[in-house]
Amino acid sequence: MTLLREAIGDSLRRARIAQSRTLREVSTSARVSLGYLSEVERGRKEASSELLASICQALDVPLSEVLSDVSITMAADDLAATRAQRDPAVAEHAAAPADSAAVPAPSAFARIPGETRIVIPAPTADKLVLVQAN
Repeated sequence: MTLLREAIGDSLRRARIAQSRTLREVSTSARVSLGYLSEVERGRKEASSELLASICQALDVPLSEVLSDVSITMAADDLAATRAQRDPAVAEHAAAPADSAAVPAPSAFARIPGETRIVIPAPTADKLVLVQAN
């Protein structure tokens, strides 16, 4: 089971690394001690909402994006745990190294923007199968 503080820390660390920034740069910009920011990223400290907002502002990443990323991560972990409980073979697969995991780590920074429209074309007539109900 993933703890919320660990998922938040992972998301913040991915955002910082994606920007090629150091802990020192972000801690200075967020006005948070370097040690405390490190503890938050490692999931050892529970960050307050004010502290999270300050870190997100320093990273120029909306807090809602971090929380969405955390939600997706935790939902994927919950789904994997549920599947593992139902099927022991899934539990063995879940114990495999992370690079062979079936579900890649979600990233809030590679999402489709909210204003993007996704169009799914209707199937063509030659691919339709009609089933008659009794």
